[in-house]
Amino acid sequence: MSDFDHTSLPIVVARAAATKTDRPTVVLDVGEVLSICGRFVITSGGSDRQVRAIAEAVEEAVTAAGGPKPLRVEGVDDASWVLIDYGDVIVHVMDDESRAFYDLERLWRDVPEVDWSAAVPQGDH
Repeated sequence: MSDFDHTSLPIVVARAAATKTDRPTVVLDVGEVLSICGRFVITSGGSDRQVRAIAEAVEEAVTAAGGPKPLRVEGVDDASWVLIDYGDVIVHVMDDESRAFYDLERLWRDVPEVDWSAAVPQGDH
């Protein structure tokens, strides 16, 4: 785990989420305006079952990449909004209704979006 490149964490997360959903997965660089973390990863699923599957895939992919365990995971029981806290990266896995209602992308529209699909995480060269 010590050789894990933490800057690749949001990319690993986004790619894992994209394997379980066809909804857009967005990585926002919130570090300049939010002191508690550097990046948000926002994604969604069409049902509570899919939201749970996305959250599980994220945790499994991060572990498989040698990344950290989450500091906390909240919302799995209800599965309308699962929050996975990796410290510098906060993952929001929402159902479609919650994502539309809270519209985090609109709330954070002034921060840069990271093009995770083009990025190559450490170890993928």
